Amino acid sequence: MPTASFRIAALTIAVATAPTFAQESARRPNIIVILADDMGYSDIGCYGAEIETPQLDALAANGLRFTQFYNGARCCPTRASLLTGLYAHQTGIGWMVDSKKGGPGYRGDLNDRCVTIAEVLRGAGYRNYASGKWHVTPLKRDKGELQKHNWPLQRGFDRYYGTIHGAGSLWDPNTLARDNDLISPYADPLYQPEDGFFYTDAISDHAAKFVREHHEQNGDQPFFLYVTYTAAHWPMHAREQDIEKYRGRYAAGFAAVRQARLKKQIELGVIDDSWPISKPPGSWDKVKDQPFEERCMEVYAAMVDSMDQGIGRIVASLRETGELDNTLILYMQDNGGCAEGYGRGKNATQRATKPTLPPMAAAALQTRMTPKQTRDGYPVRQGYGVMPGAADTFVAYGRDWANVSNTPFRMYKHWVHEGGIATPLIAHWPAGIAAKDALKHEVTHLIDVMATAIDIGQASYPEQRGDTKTLPPEGISLRTIFKDQPGNKQRAVFFEHEGNRAVREGKWKLVANGPRGSWQLHDMEADRVEATNVAEQFPTITARLKAAWEAWATRCNVVPWPYRQPYDSNR
Repeated sequence: MPTASFRIAALTIAVATAPTFAQESARRPNIIVILADDMGYSDIGCYGAEIETPQLDALAANGLRFTQFYNGARCCPTRASLLTGLYAHQTGIGWMVDSKKGGPGYRGDLNDRCVTIAEVLRGAGYRNYASGKWHVTPLKRDKGELQKHNWPLQRGFDRYYGTIHGAGSLWDPNTLARDNDLISPYADPLYQPEDGFFYTDAISDHAAKFVREHHEQNGDQPFFLYVTYTAAHWPMHAREQDIEKYRGRYAAGFAAVRQARLKKQIELGVIDDSWPISKPPGSWDKVKDQPFEERCMEVYAAMVDSMDQGIGRIVASLRETGELDNTLILYMQDNGGCAEGYGRGKNATQRATKPTLPPMAAAALQTRMTPKQTRDGYPVRQGYGVMPGAADTFVAYGRDWANVSNTPFRMYKHWVHEGGIATPLIAHWPAGIAAKDALKHEVTHLIDVMATAIDIGQASYPEQRGDTKTLPPEGISLRTIFKDQPGNKQRAVFFEHEGNRAVREGKWKLVANGPRGSWQLHDMEADRVEATNVAEQFPTITARLKAAWEAWATRCNVVPWPYRQPYDSNR
């Protein structure tokens, strides 16, 4: 277990509120939202994986698992929607940050018509902390000055540690910041772990640190903690001792691992054994380099395992401070498994026998998503066959393992079929959730997190942000489901990313691949893997859902969207 040496910096303490308010707010639950990156529906143990996630499994065993919770299909839109309770296009991030794709829905930066959970809860007496990936504003400079208008501290958070950008090396991440300042992890006086810097561990350690500091300095107030890992987004990076746990575990290949997950999912009750399974991954027998493919998945599993260990340290900090019972913990993922073949497109480069580039100074900032070199001067290598894990590698795990991650669903990150948007949701709150190890099948969505925070935090949603009128949140509180009351079964939720479109209402889902793709209708009770199109059998339902999607798209700045073709992961 990593141990870190922290020297506590002076903190700016909020102005004390009246004792009566402090006493009242202290009874409100703390809220922790944990968001993993680029992981599929079956990638944690309690949703079917062979990957060891005992900490998440324990939270699920003492709480709820949702089987039909949805994200936004991609990193930035999911974060924008989760933080604001709006559909991503309403916030200006219908695609990625700094997209410059045109139209108010795709400006690529949070607008002033949205407010964050932190901004809302601050008004109810909460302290707010964030650790990890931000990715809802571009890293911009104006006349040399960083534009920080949408950095975490400008969006309601009191403390922040993490990366402003969305991807990068886990050994040397770019855009690493503490509060409002970019920092180098190798010249950081406040955090120098004994076993070396690793970003997943740093996110966990800072989250746990925030919990303890809050208890010591602001224990009369509730807190909101936003923990956003970059695991298991490419590149495949992990500590060797974690990789070693999975050595040989994937030698049977894609289909065998997928079949084992499917069997476990049925036993766990998270999927229905009557559903068909989606198109299988590629043939293991035809793989050009099996040891390389094994290593990719071994490292991927180690990344998830490392994240789970860190979640255990966060839970331990809650237990130590006496806050575990009165803390709502929500765990989810930002999109489905990632089929992007980043770093796999050419022959492998062999590691140099000695450094060939000048070493980087400890205080130098890493400025590239894909570093050119390690700190000690080794070139960073890419290409099919580069064994991932170490700091001098930068590769993805590939489409076939992404297919396994998304078991049993169709498609991947970017798409709005189930493989792109279905995510686990674990809810743990001993003081507020009586059920243990229970499954909830209601259709729920990222937009519901804001509504839930407002509800249990007894907060008021502001009508204005500065001089701008805000948009009202779109979601519904999950508290009724926590109380074992039925949710709204006829509620509709909507999706669009890169022209991929969908609407889910009750048992029906209407979905289209790309802006020119035809609409397909699926009965999600009988066929959640979206194998059979029943649009011709139910033309009235198809027409009604199409009209509903078009009305939503107009209302929420989705159209006109700037995409002419569906995304191609091979480009």
